[in-house]
Amino acid sequence: MSANKPGSFLSSSISAISGTVSNLNHELLEYVNPEKPTHDHSSQYYQRFFVSKFNLGNQSIEAKFSSPMKIADGDHLAVSGYAKGDTFHVLAYKNRTQEMSGHENWLVSVIGAIFFLAVAVGLLNSQLVLEGALIPKLFLFGFTLVAIYMGYRALLIREAIKLVSS
Repeated sequence: MSANKPGSFLSSSISAISGTVSNLNHELLEYVNPEKPTHDHSSQYYQRFFVSKFNLGNQSIEAKFSSPMKIADGDHLAVSGYAKGDTFHVLAYKNRTQEMSGHENWLVSVIGAIFFLAVAVGLLNSQLVLEGALIPKLFLFGFTLVAIYMGYRALLIREAIKLVSS
């Protein structure tokens, strides 16, 4: 198992680990849309996340993606992401055995950040904010924070992709 870090302003957040996959466990998380009719059992109302838990050497790894990871026990894998507690959370991976790679969708985060920023700018120019009303100011603050987080998350994913590709 080897680990390295990139040389950028995100270097304290993102690192890469490579090694051989062991103790692989795939799970499926499904969240039901609360607006879904109770009698309708079609799959379009479910939000699915594919969770893969495994070890690379002695490091515990967890990856959540919207599609299943293409890995198997014994594959040589490089992952990049961040450590949270005792578990390393994957943002991007490259399976060197099967010559496949995958990552979270950074473009969706950028589009979300632009949307929330546009809503915040719209609120900034509203008459209620100009008059000093508290609730619109709280919404303005909240939308701005969400936009900043989503932009930061997109940058982390881009950095993770670069790191795992090298």
